[in-house]
Amino acid sequence: MRLFLNILWFILGGFVSGAAWILAGLIMAITIVGLPWTPAAFRLAKFSFWPFGRMVVENDPGVGSGCLNILWFVLAGWWLALHHVLLAIPLAVSIIGIPFAWQHIKLAALALTPVGKAVVEA
Repeated sequence: MRLFLNILWFILGGFVSGAAWILAGLIMAITIVGLPWTPAAFRLAKFSFWPFGRMVVENDPGVGSGCLNILWFVLAGWWLALHHVLLAIPLAVSIIGIPFAWQHIKLAALALTPVGKAVVEA
């Protein structure tokens, strides 16, 4: 079932979402100042491509992660969250798309604070 859901997810927005996360990571990597956010962006890009059967857990809830998350929100988090919400709205209209819309909403919340998170198998 996970494989089927992940294939549908990839077709119905997962590819675009993962590409947006990779773009954010590359933009951060190009600027030397953005290097601390690059691993988090690539980690969540991988999760965004293939999310079913995995979950995101808090890995490092320290002060450093909090400060990096505040700066991330200003630089890239808000537009990634907006991207996920805009993809969730049309998916939520149909009954079949509701699980995918819910996944986009979860990714929108992660887009606001990705630093200090780890992806684990469910």
